[in-house]
Amino acid sequence: MHATIIGAAGMLGRKLTQRIANGELPHITSLTLHDVVSPALPDFTPNHEIPTRSVTGSYTDPEQAKALAAERPELIFLMAAVVSGEAEENFDKGWDINLYGGLTLLEALRAEHVASGESYTPKLVFTSSIAVFGAPFPDAIDDDFLCAPQTSYGAQKAMLELAVADYSRKGFIDGLSLRLPTVTVRPGNPNAAASGFFSGIIREPLAGVEAQLPVADTVRHWFVSPRTAAEFLVKAATLDTALLGGRRSLNLPGVSCTVADQIAALTRVAGEECTALIVKQLDPTIVTIVSKWPQNFDASRAIALGFSADKDFESIIRIYLEDDAPQGLPL
Repeated sequence: MHATIIGAAGMLGRKLTQRIANGELPHITSLTLHDVVSPALPDFTPNHEIPTRSVTGSYTDPEQAKALAAERPELIFLMAAVVSGEAEENFDKGWDINLYGGLTLLEALRAEHVASGESYTPKLVFTSSIAVFGAPFPDAIDDDFLCAPQTSYGAQKAMLELAVADYSRKGFIDGLSLRLPTVTVRPGNPNAAASGFFSGIIREPLAGVEAQLPVADTVRHWFVSPRTAAEFLVKAATLDTALLGGRRSLNLPGVSCTVADQIAALTRVAGEECTALIVKQLDPTIVTIVSKWPQNFDASRAIALGFSADKDFESIIRIYLEDDAPQGLPL
């Protein structure tokens, strides 16, 4: 089986690529890594090396989308996106990449399906977001709660979810959309995501650097570690989509906690000297965006299908220290 990862140079794309290189999806026999910057090739474990090529370009370009589809990959991970804060600030870019790019790819895949005499129907795993939901929220969002996004990013994700479902209904693809919790603690430098501070107030203090907290510590949110998010993608790659019926989007399990809970977990892991580096400085723009995001879920449907969450936020911090933290942190 040939697989293609679109958005392979991103943090989650890299983690998924490495899991494939470790042999966690042994039915994959060749791999294309695609992104706007050159995706790095993974380190293959013994006996699991497969032909892998790195392709640089934008899937919003119809010719690029056609070229990717022409390879007829049996499995596609659609992970390319403009993050939430940038999508809100740069309206055109957000819609071009988060929606129109996805539609361009779906049309290219439909053309290949038709050209094959309808024998080519690839599986497509789309990384959506809990931003497809909007306030007012119940105590816990269940699998029947309506999508009413209140950000451009959420609207773009919700619309592409609908397209994935409809192209699947018509038999052009076999798709599913994963509504990921906010992935925390993200390694590396801060990005333009409005949710970036959830990682920053952990990552920066652990490195001995001051971090800004732009919202009240009473804010509650829904989290998943990068390790578990990558496990979700591996699980989705082998999931029998017949179990989804006509509902092709899944609310994935996570950890619900407040910012104060995050800080308390960090104190238990690294001490009060570390959490003293968190400085409260409200940012009205971030406060407004975050107020429109969900806080807690009842992800019974995904759990019944075999998806499982991190234990608690302290576990999420310890996963960061094990998997992604730079060596020599001042703990």
